[in-house]
Amino acid sequence: MGRKYGAMIRLWRNTWEEFIPFLDYAAEIRRVMCSKSAIESLNSRYRRAVRARSHFPTEQAALKCLYLATRSLDSTATGQARWKMRWNPH
Repeated sequence: MGRKYGAMIRLWRNTWEEFIPFLDYAAEIRRVMCSKSAIESLNSRYRRAVRARSHFPTEQAALKCLYLATRSLDSTATGQARWKMRWNPH
């Protein structure tokens, strides 16, 4: 295995001391720590909403855009927006 996966084995050996404390947490906590997909999904929605408008006249306008992006998230996790976000800052 060392020949085929040498780089991976070196990586594990070099970072093992940093990884061990992670194993002290309960399995449920480790699962939450490892699942960042919800946060990444929200950040992706924010980036998409901001990029679509590209310019905000005030900080309040930018916050409103993020608020509406958050409100339009699908609570059923099917990827569909609950309502379309229609807001033009101009």
